[in-house]
Amino acid sequence: MLPALLALVALAPASASAAPLPPIKHVFVIVLENKGFDETFGYQSAAPYLSLTLPSMGALVPNYYGVTHESLGNYIALVSGQGSNLATQSDCQLYINMVPGTVRADGQGIGNGCVYPSRVETLADQLSAAGLTWKGYMEDMGNTPGQPQTCRHPALGTLDPTQRARPTDQYAARHNPFVYFHSLLDSGACARNDVPLDRLPADLASAARTPNYSFITPNLCNDGHDAACANGQTGGLVGANRFLSAWVPRILASPAYRAGGLLAVVFDESDGTDSSACCGETQFPNVVTNGFLFPGLGGGRTGAVLLSPYIDPGTVDTTAYNHFSMLRSTEDLFGVGHLGYAAQRGLQPLGRQAFTCFESQRPRPHRGRLAAGSLIKLAVIGQGTASRPQVELKLWQTGRVAITVGRRHVSSRSAAPCQLQRVRLPVRHGTVVITARAFGGLERRTISF
Repeated sequence: MLPALLALVALAPASASAAPLPPIKHVFVIVLENKGFDETFGYQSAAPYLSLTLPSMGALVPNYYGVTHESLGNYIALVSGQGSNLATQSDCQLYINMVPGTVRADGQGIGNGCVYPSRVETLADQLSAAGLTWKGYMEDMGNTPGQPQTCRHPALGTLDPTQRARPTDQYAARHNPFVYFHSLLDSGACARNDVPLDRLPADLASAARTPNYSFITPNLCNDGHDAACANGQTGGLVGANRFLSAWVPRILASPAYRAGGLLAVVFDESDGTDSSACCGETQFPNVVTNGFLFPGLGGGRTGAVLLSPYIDPGTVDTTAYNHFSMLRSTEDLFGVGHLGYAAQRGLQPLGRQAFTCFESQRPRPHRGRLAAGSLIKLAVIGQGTASRPQVELKLWQTGRVAITVGRRHVSSRSAAPCQLQRVRLPVRHGTVVITARAFGGLERRTISF
């Protein structure tokens, strides 16, 4: 990607959007580690599946930011809207309760420590209260005999033994936000729903079994954290690329995703000294600087990728987002309230700029006709590598499409919203008529080729 283009993208302003959201029922979030946008998505990235393939299938989000340094504070922000404290900024080497643990009117827990008091809620609590389901999928969490197979964390008051990877166990508790909230620990919800990654394939087998919200954390080798892995593999972006190319296709092929899911691939924070912020962040109440060792109000610019049937392939959403935005977006999709800094005034959730393949307005026919563009989103003649021209077509809404060339009927088929249809034409030159029907009306498009 050209440096000049990256610079322009970085400076692009955010745009507000109050457009209705698509009916997404399943959200998948994969969190990677410690990489800035220029390294991950720039020229000759070491992660081509992440930097090239995935954006070509969905949306590149170049102005996505972490909210703090180091890692744990960002994971906690993603699921609770909490700002970091001194213990979470240092990745909670010692697993201790937050003290005094009072809660301000804005929902921020006040004090220092790792495990938030039960009155600090998480997205998982919200979903459960709304009758929805969630799971955390943690790679390597169940690998060590004698350790818990679910919701694995140190005993209170002890050092965290997962701060360093081992050849057969590269799980890191600091990358598993659900083990830092008494609301989940004390209720048993963490033990039930925070599970090893190897349980994900069975859950993906049916939409009914797939949680509404899936939070996926690779191990320290596959999340990009360790450049040289404890098991001898290559880590860094190479490891992250390897993980994504193995797991993303499984998610995209699942019934839950195909029915209208959303997959977000984000990084917890940028690397180096980048503590820049994007979205009107304020100084967190429990720390001197949000940037930990480096002055700043954020965790740096990381970029992100979004995939959904409601996102046109190749979209670039230049809106500025951060982890609080992602939390707010998820809360909006599931119709629950906003926690902590996700309720911050002016914070931009995902909207029309991201969901470029969603139209909330149901077209109304007039004398049997639909207004131009109200049903047909795209209708062009292309050829590509085919030997004959072909119609490339997308509808905004579910409908039925008929294609004729002259008096010759070529195709009749149903089309889902924004699903790309390609129909090869029987001649090299002529006039094609595309008729799309829905809601008791039709829209017709005529193209000469």
